[in-house]
Amino acid sequence: MSYEPISVFDMFKIGVGPSSSHTLGPWRAAQQFVEELRSDGVLRQVTDLRVLLYGSLAKTGVGHGTDIAVQLGLMDEDPVTIDVEQIQPKINDIAGSRRLLLGGVQEIGFNPPIAIEFLYTEVLPFHSNALSFLVTLENGEQRSSTFYSIGGGFVVKENETASAQRRSQPPFPINNGKDLLHWCIKTGMAIHEVVAENENSWRPEEQTRAGLIQIWDVMRSCMYRGCHTEGVLPGGLQVKRRAAGLNKRLLKGKSYADYESWADAIREGGNNFGYILDWVSCFALAVNEENASFGRVVTAPTNGAAGVIPAVLQYYLIFCERKDDADINGKILRFLLTASEIGSIFKKEATISAAMGGCQAEIGVSSSMAAAALTEAMGGTQRQAMMAAEIAMEHHLGMTCDPIGGLVQVPCIERNTMGAIKAITASQLALQSTPDFAKVSLDAVIKTMWDTARDMNYKYKETADGGLAINVPLSLPEC
Repeated sequence: MSYEPISVFDMFKIGVGPSSSHTLGPWRAAQQFVEELRSDGVLRQVTDLRVLLYGSLAKTGVGHGTDIAVQLGLMDEDPVTIDVEQIQPKINDIAGSRRLLLGGVQEIGFNPPIAIEFLYTEVLPFHSNALSFLVTLENGEQRSSTFYSIGGGFVVKENETASAQRRSQPPFPINNGKDLLHWCIKTGMAIHEVVAENENSWRPEEQTRAGLIQIWDVMRSCMYRGCHTEGVLPGGLQVKRRAAGLNKRLLKGKSYADYESWADAIREGGNNFGYILDWVSCFALAVNEENASFGRVVTAPTNGAAGVIPAVLQYYLIFCERKDDADINGKILRFLLTASEIGSIFKKEATISAAMGGCQAEIGVSSSMAAAALTEAMGGTQRQAMMAAEIAMEHHLGMTCDPIGGLVQVPCIERNTMGAIKAITASQLALQSTPDFAKVSLDAVIKTMWDTARDMNYKYKETADGGLAINVPLSLPEC
């Protein structure tokens, strides 16, 4: 079996909502295409450009902002650094002027409703999320490239392999759960230590640490922002944001000025089960309400499931750890390293794309990642962490992706709260269990997930053609 070296920074990518496969992936594909034109020296010769969206990208592309992402990518805007408040004005400028600054340098005529075609009935064989770019040059020459957004912001060009595969093989190559356990047993290292050694083979340790702290900073900023933003989500469903109201009710008038004092105010509320449950839900809601609003989020492992891991990590830091812990940053790093490895195994052995596997591939995988990370953070063994990952996925098997109106709102936002709670429950079960007596392994549940994904009817795979997407009138509120 060939080895795919996936990094923690492949699983956790900073970007813009609402979807990693339908927004971030197409955005990156557009940037790659622009870079191709630039490298070939023909960028300034382009006179005409068309974009073709296939399969799931066409069916739910408008609700996921695929057309918006493609236009921003073609202008060479970066999802990591773009001012999210300027996204809609930039798109409005293109629509009004019918002009686009390709690669930031070549102005071309571009009327989005005509230049971007949604091919609802056409699906390319490699993956449901496909898009093609077609350009005409000054001399009449035509060029085209096709890309596949395969989930979690990963992009593959037709007839090429994923960029992650160009990394060198690390000291502890891992394709599945058996490999991970093998290295843990052979070295005596915890999961996060094995992962850290692999990451250190690709870059300096301090660079990894700084990158992971930045990942957590974006996660917690997103959570804090979501807990303090009211209003209605964009897209036409008229879904009211709930995190801010829940945050206000739970804090009962306590004052604070920033994230740290906010976290202190939450801690002061105690450890009542219902109180903690409400906060975990609030954290997850906040992130995914931001995601649905084209806010800055981190794929974990996808945008649609971006709220699970921040919510569980926030739960751990606030309710399970001392505020004055001198090693708090180290614990955050270890949590994220462990979570990323579980996610990478799912990607290698199955999928993290809802268009391929339904919501089990997003919320299910994120819950599994969070469960393993929390278990190790709470002092669990490597076997217990992997057991927690298995339990979390076992109870997400078969979950469909059926977004109402093609928007990452209903049922997606609430599903993040369920994924977070299931992760905590799975961790508690594993910590109170002896893995030697477990009947189901992590690899067995991953295989089962992939079998289920392949058996699942296409209409339950991010098409908005089945499930809640066709059984709930668009005029109804979420709850």
